[in-house]
Amino acid sequence: MSALFDLTGRVALVTGSSRGIGNALARALADAGATVVLNGINRERLKSAEAAMAADYPPGRVHSCAFDVTCDAEAARGVAWVEENVGPLEILVNNAGIQHRVPMLELDVKDWERVISTDLTSAFLVGREAARHMIPRGRGKIINICSVQTDLARPTIAPYIAAKGGLRNLTRAMTAEWAASGLQINGIAPGYIHTEMTQNLVDDEQFNAWILGRTPAHRWGTVQDLAGPAVWLASDGSNFVNGQTIFIDGGMTVVV
Repeated sequence: MSALFDLTGRVALVTGSSRGIGNALARALADAGATVVLNGINRERLKSAEAAMAADYPPGRVHSCAFDVTCDAEAARGVAWVEENVGPLEILVNNAGIQHRVPMLELDVKDWERVISTDLTSAFLVGREAARHMIPRGRGKIINICSVQTDLARPTIAPYIAAKGGLRNLTRAMTAEWAASGLQINGIAPGYIHTEMTQNLVDDEQFNAWILGRTPAHRWGTVQDLAGPAVWLASDGSNFVNGQTIFIDGGMTVVV
């Protein structure tokens, strides 16, 4: 049974992985045996993340490649670098994302486009480049990181909601076109996860109380809660799972 979830020898690229959820997912894949490539656009932060992670694994298991996931030429360069310098890319986690909170009536179109580009278009661009290499080999795993906002909505985050809703259907579109070539494309939709980037929300007593009351599990999620599902979707254990979005939210999206 353990062999089903063994990623030894497989190369994984995780976008937006210099910190937060992306970094935790990269570590989960490495713990399962994968060779991982971290990605970000802040070169200093990325190199620091690579050094910190490399200290915990054997030499050659952790790499980094800085490129802009919202640019088609950069996406092609980044995936090509992985193929040429690390090995055949078998696992892609499209995790890069940003948030922008402002009421829609005050939302500048440039901010709308920036969020859509980072949270949705990037998954298309990097996913397409990865698929160009995966399809001829007849295998590959693409995991798109969605959100409870794939299904739900809250005021002031319209572009994020639109992007994450679109990402679920992009996952389906990728499946429709690439599943016959041996690829599995699925989504993970985290609920409210306690990270350094959400610490201010955890510290907000009113918001924290709302999260605890709204979530049947009565707690925030942790990055460790995402590790098992990510490894499963990256492994042979999910070879007949395709086009699905798995909600990891403590039950938030199934109650009213």
